[in-house]
Amino acid sequence: MNNPLINPGLGTPLWMLVSFGILAFILIKWGWPAILKSLHSREEAIERSLGEAAKAREEMRSLVAHNEELLHQAKLERDEILRQARITGEAIVEKARTTATAEADRIVESARENINYEKMKAMTELKNQIANLSIEIAEKLIRAELEDKQKANALISKELELMKLN
Repeated sequence: MNNPLINPGLGTPLWMLVSFGILAFILIKWGWPAILKSLHSREEAIERSLGEAAKAREEMRSLVAHNEELLHQAKLERDEILRQARITGEAIVEKARTTATAEADRIVESARENINYEKMKAMTELKNQIANLSIEIAEKLIRAELEDKQKANALISKELELMKLN
C-alpha cells in the first residue's frame, strides 16, 4: 500500500505548495486587479442602471400625472363644448320659435287684412246690388205711376215745388 496518492511523499506536498504559491502570485498580481476592476465596473453599471431606473420611474410618474392632467383638461373642454352646443341649440330653437311665431302672426295679420278686404268688398257689392235693386224698384214704381198722365203731371209739379222751396 504504497500508493503515492494515498501516502504522498515529502516532495509532492512541497511542489504542490510551490505551484499553488506561483498560481496565487499570478492571480494576485494580474488576475485579482482584473477581477476587482470588472466587479467595480459592474457595480458602477448597476448603480447607473438603478439611477436611470429611478429617473425613468420618476419620469413615468410625471408623465402619468401630466396625462391625468391632460385627460382632466380634455374632459373639462368636452363638457364646455357640450354646454356651448346645448346653449347654441337652445338659442337656435328659440330663434326658430320666435321666427315661426312672428311668421304665424304675420300670416294671421295678413289673413285678417284679406278678410277685412273681402268683407269690405262684399259690403260694397251688397250696397251696389241694393242700390241697383232700389233703382230698379224705383224705376218700376215710377213707370207704374207715370203710366197715368194725370198722376205723372201731378208728381212732376209736386217735385218742382219741392225743389223751389229748397
